[in-house]
Amino acid sequence: MAADRKIRLRLESWGFAIGALFFVVGALPHYALAVGAPLDDLTFFIGALFFTSAALIQLVLSGRRTPRRSADRADVDDWWASAVQFVGTVFFNISTTNALITSINSATRLNSGWRPDAFGSLCFLIASGLAVTAVARRTQFWDPSDRAWRCAWLNMLGSVFFALSAAGAYVIPATTNSLSPTWANLGTLLGALCFLIAALLSLRISDPSTSKETNE
Repeated sequence: MAADRKIRLRLESWGFAIGALFFVVGALPHYALAVGAPLDDLTFFIGALFFTSAALIQLVLSGRRTPRRSADRADVDDWWASAVQFVGTVFFNISTTNALITSINSATRLNSGWRPDAFGSLCFLIASGLAVTAVARRTQFWDPSDRAWRCAWLNMLGSVFFALSAAGAYVIPATTNSLSPTWANLGTLLGALCFLIAALLSLRISDPSTSKETNE
């Protein structure tokens, strides 16, 4: 059972890492210009699938249901973080699918290109906050030497960037202009980079040959 859990932890980390890499590539302006809107949105669509698969593995590892009231508070926070994060990835699946369909069917390509949606970004922020709380309960609020601590805060930072991207991509009513085109793209790129680094650190945590620390 322990070996099986380690394998799932590594699959989870690889899923988040690969998904984040797709989001990083999709957010690169030169890539979008080179391949066009449909392929760029397809890149985000594939990345979201990896994110959701990894989030599902994390939720399964956290348990089928909410821990009992007598359970450690950090375990409860972890479960809710996994559950809310999974919901957030589903929102991203929906928005990336819609963006892909729109870019394929649109003749004008106005406002093409996926950006984090508000609902998914809000779920990520809540999940990251719960994960930070869980790590703080197990270690301490400020412990940069701990990889789990760094992963939690990198994910929090990535969630903040995704929220900024969602805000920047908001289309001003009665216009076709985004609130901040710069942040709409930059927030996606920086957020995805944070998620990628956190996932790679998680791979080291889940590998007993490189670290004795435990994962979240």
